[in-house]
Amino acid sequence: MKITNTEKQDIKLKKNIKKYFLRTQPCLERGFCPTKDLLADVLDKWSLFCMYHLGYYETLRFGELKNNIEGISSRMLSVTLKKLEAHGIVHRENFTEIPPRVEYSLTPFGKELSNKIVNLSNWILDFSEEIHKS
Repeated sequence: MKITNTEKQDIKLKKNIKKYFLRTQPCLERGFCPTKDLLADVLDKWSLFCMYHLGYYETLRFGELKNNIEGISSRMLSVTLKKLEAHGIVHRENFTEIPPRVEYSLTPFGKELSNKIVNLSNWILDFSEEIHKS
């Protein structure tokens, strides 16, 4: 009996999920799940747009980010940047100048995470017609 590609993908998926559960078990026993905690905070639209823009432009000031992200309020941008900074995704640099200047950029972790999320987003776009039909 020959194994099909779909069956191979199913087997690989199950192995990957099992590996994931084994890796997260010690964290869950301590009441901390880095995957859930991080993804819950970064997979909202404002966080994604912040990471995309910082990944593309590298360094932006608050006003530049606000102007680039259509529809975001100053308060929501501030909350989002603080959340991303707390997770080590965004670096905030204060310059002691008059007037004060603050610049935002992605950390190395933020760049790697953004790259993975862009790959996921592109994969979703590849299936956009199928998604739209359903």
